[in-house]
Amino acid sequence: MARIHPCIPSSSSSSSFCSNEREAYTIWMKSLVLNSNGYTVYNSKAEVVFRIDNYDTKRSNEVYLMDLRGNVVCTILRKKLLRFGLWECYNDKDCSEPWFEVGKACNFFMNHSVYNALVGTNEARSLCSSKHTMEGSFDGLEFKIKDGEGRVEAEVQRKRSSSGVVLGEDVLLVTIEPHVDHIFVMALVAIHALIHHRM
Repeated sequence: MARIHPCIPSSSSSSSFCSNEREAYTIWMKSLVLNSNGYTVYNSKAEVVFRIDNYDTKRSNEVYLMDLRGNVVCTILRKKLLRFGLWECYNDKDCSEPWFEVGKACNFFMNHSVYNALVGTNEARSLCSSKHTMEGSFDGLEFKIKDGEGRVEAEVQRKRSSSGVVLGEDVLLVTIEPHVDHIFVMALVAIHALIHHRM
């Protein structure tokens, strides 16, 4: 069993968790709360580890990623300033400085969907920031999260049964590489689902 421990992040994240081994999670793109939108994240023991219960309509402008006990680990806000939208993620209660921002990469020659995630506060970005990308198909079902060097940090795929049967579109497998922040990945999965109208 991989050991989960707090990251030593380059950003100001105070509630981040990494593993020293590759980890796999199952995401059910449904909320456990009746008449709510969101998703539920299960670990390899079928235990709930993260969840989003959105009582508003789909594509809400404010979403909360929570742990099993309902503690908010990050807040996701949509900013309607750009044509393609801008998403900000906060990991402090006051939402004073964004942990990271996500916006669409404006390259019309790409044959797939790409979004950039920039980590670091506004003041620190000129000196210390890291860029990540979400790259995947236009249907929004499968994608990869890469770091600034192009290395895959996490991959989201349709989940298959033990016999190889592809499960429904609302059941995903998220594989996270060692030493990558799990909360960061889950927040990006949520933003990706919001962008593609899947949550």
